[in-house]
Amino acid sequence: MPPKASVIATVKNECNSISQLLESLCNQTRPPDEVVIVDGGSSDGTLASLRAWESSRRLPLRVFVEPACNISRGRNTAIAAAQGPLIASTDAGVRLAPEWLAELLAPFEGSGAAPARAVACGFFLPETIGTFEMAMGATVLPALEDINPTRFLPSSRSVAFPRSAWEEVGGYPEWLDYCEDLIFDFRLRAAGYRFVFVPKAVVYFRPRGSLRAFFRQYYRYARGDGKADLWRKRHLVRYVTYLGLLPALSWLGASVHRLWFGALLLGATVMLWTPYKRLWPAIRSLGLGEKCRALLWVLAIRIVGDVAKMLGYPVGLCWRWRHRHALAGWQDQSRCI
Repeated sequence: MPPKASVIATVKNECNSISQLLESLCNQTRPPDEVVIVDGGSSDGTLASLRAWESSRRLPLRVFVEPACNISRGRNTAIAAAQGPLIASTDAGVRLAPEWLAELLAPFEGSGAAPARAVACGFFLPETIGTFEMAMGATVLPALEDINPTRFLPSSRSVAFPRSAWEEVGGYPEWLDYCEDLIFDFRLRAAGYRFVFVPKAVVYFRPRGSLRAFFRQYYRYARGDGKADLWRKRHLVRYVTYLGLLPALSWLGASVHRLWFGALLLGATVMLWTPYKRLWPAIRSLGLGEKCRALLWVLAIRIVGDVAKMLGYPVGLCWRWRHRHALAGWQDQSRCI
């Protein structure tokens, strides 16, 4: 008999999307043995929807309320309440492919089961509506062919691991409000767990639908990077590019020789080549006007995202400096990045 598997998630103010998640759990080819969801203090009717689902018994659902908890605390609370030795984590605002759980648990079940010290890494794909969301998905999300399975770090919207692994590494870092799943991944890898990429364990979700929402999202991600001391080199390259290289090439092109504008154009081409390559199959059948809008949206999204990161990262670093004594005992797994 395969081991019992618990699907966990933490939610807050997801009234418009929670039923989609739960319906997709109902439609799994490998049904979950239990579903544990922690509500972080919703004020929009999410909790009422969860209670209705809990009462309907369409799913083996248990709902807990942890007011004002962050994502890490919500996930830790859900896992602590779960009864299965295998944990499959996902997020609100997503739709799970019918084979999601079966594929995600395959490394742990059957004759070819993985050793206990394994983590199953699912994948995620955008479900887009309109030109803007197409451009957003192509700009911020990797395509399957972009993934190096040996280096891929899973999002906690699609990952499975033994409960004992969560216990061994101390769970999700509750002092972090964003980037918490990366730190959890680093801790698992440092503890010797083997990451198994499972590309057919697919979660579908809609990317941000406006530049304002996208800016807020990436500002918070970068603030989390600063708090966790992640991706120093990447952030440094961004500052050098926008605050040093871009002004310098613009000045040289205007004051010295126009050929320097060619270097600027070459740099922009390199920066935008990958999202344009991902975007083209989706917009190939659109009219010329829609194609041009989509291509311009990619440029705008890239610039807005980079600005959000440049503003958010130092805020996170300042937070880390102010809390350095409280964090002194934590073994920072990001130093190798």
